[in-house]
Amino acid sequence: MSAPSRSEYRVVIVGAGVIGLYTAYHLARSGAGPILVVDRGFLSSGASGRNGGGVRQQWETRSTIRLTRESVDAYRHFARDFGVNPWFRQSGYIFLAEDGAELERLRRVHDLVRSEGLPSQILDSAGIARLVPGIAADVAVGGTYLATDGTLYPFPVVWGLYEAVRNLGVEVLLGTEALGVRTTAGRLRSVTTSRGTVSTSTCVNAAGGWSREFSERAGLTAPNAPTRHEILATEPLKPFLDPMVVRARDGLYFSQTMRGEIVGGVSPSAHAPPTLAMSSSLAFLARMAGILVRILPSLASVGVLRAWSGLYDDTPDGLPVLGEDPRLRGFVHANGFGGHGMMLAPSSTARVARMILEERVDLDPAEFGPQRFDGRRVPHAAEALQLG
Repeated sequence: MSAPSRSEYRVVIVGAGVIGLYTAYHLARSGAGPILVVDRGFLSSGASGRNGGGVRQQWETRSTIRLTRESVDAYRHFARDFGVNPWFRQSGYIFLAEDGAELERLRRVHDLVRSEGLPSQILDSAGIARLVPGIAADVAVGGTYLATDGTLYPFPVVWGLYEAVRNLGVEVLLGTEALGVRTTAGRLRSVTTSRGTVSTSTCVNAAGGWSREFSERAGLTAPNAPTRHEILATEPLKPFLDPMVVRARDGLYFSQTMRGEIVGGVSPSAHAPPTLAMSSSLAFLARMAGILVRILPSLASVGVLRAWSGLYDDTPDGLPVLGEDPRLRGFVHANGFGGHGMMLAPSSTARVARMILEERVDLDPAEFGPQRFDGRRVPHAAEALQLG
């Protein structure tokens, strides 16, 4: 691995996942350079290469619906814009409601989504059964369905962005760790990496599950908490399931890929031991298998081919942290996406880039800015639909 080619950069981005690379892309397209992106791992080693590829627009907050609606449009045109096909399929998302109370919650989400011009539908149990063939009769009393939601393959997205930013002159150094920053009078002056120190006026913290760690290396407390989530993939089956199936109660999500595999996960058990290890566990496999067979009994004899884990970058209110930190000028947050960095990346990073360029953005800083956690402000309503 080589050292940075320059001693000074206009912007240094920490994290070469979908958030960091998309931020670099928007900045480079706007002529802001030179730009350096560093990542201590390899391409797709973080959450950008470990997720289920879901892209949905059903949320409890209007701002998140608008951001993901914009991202859906970006992914529809990704192959044209980047020359790499992420196989984005708008095959829909179904939210399952186990009882009347959950159905009423989903109905409120449905009303909000419809008010944003999206064709959300309320389904009864028969409607669920038509879209999820073989679902157990007593699993859901109903739910919601949005046909324009979908899934993609994460790897082509990362590869496409990586090639695009390098073609735009962005320098990307993998296997290079950001160790900290140097400051003067509350202003960022440089970033220290494992391959040397570079001067810069702007550093973007897009380190995902390690964003809190890097904020602390810059001397800043952060509300982010990394949470380990596991996921599995089964052997290929004859295609039978089009939509992504999700359940808010336990964070369940699963879909069938174009290769025929069932891919999905569920929120960690409250009894799971805390760990950030990138491994899989027998406890998760047993729990997830039991849930899948309960919902789709026909999966009882299906084998699991592989399982893995990745880190969610969670915030207390379920919304990402976007913008310059008022405690350190030039230190910009693009983190806290939970498990939804892939689906929020195109739209949210465009706004981060405009913030860096000191352009007007349409995000409420009280809802997305780092200052909302300073303890002096009335918090906005939380975004609780934190799942696939």
